[in-house]
Amino acid sequence: MPQQQMIMGIVMWVAVFAVFYFLLIKPQKKKDKQLKEMRENLKVGDKVTTIGGIIANVAKVEEDCVILELGPNRTKVPFEKWAIGTVEAKKEEVE
Repeated sequence: MPQQQMIMGIVMWVAVFAVFYFLLIKPQKKKDKQLKEMRENLKVGDKVTTIGGIIANVAKVEEDCVILELGPNRTKVPFEKWAIGTVEAKKEEVE
């Protein structure tokens, strides 16, 4: 009997870990991968929103940062790529 209870305890912990993995860990990894891919594919002219809520256009893309144009004077401000939250609209590509 004690051995059977121990096996059931182990099975229960494995089941709990599996539920956490498929409901929490795996979706978060997928979201992180999509966010990283989005930040790597930034192009000049994209309209982006930073994690601080600033909406701007991408003026230049560098390795670890982007230069954003803000406001009517088109003030250029550098931001780290990790600070880009979303890409609002992609620049229309001319073919």
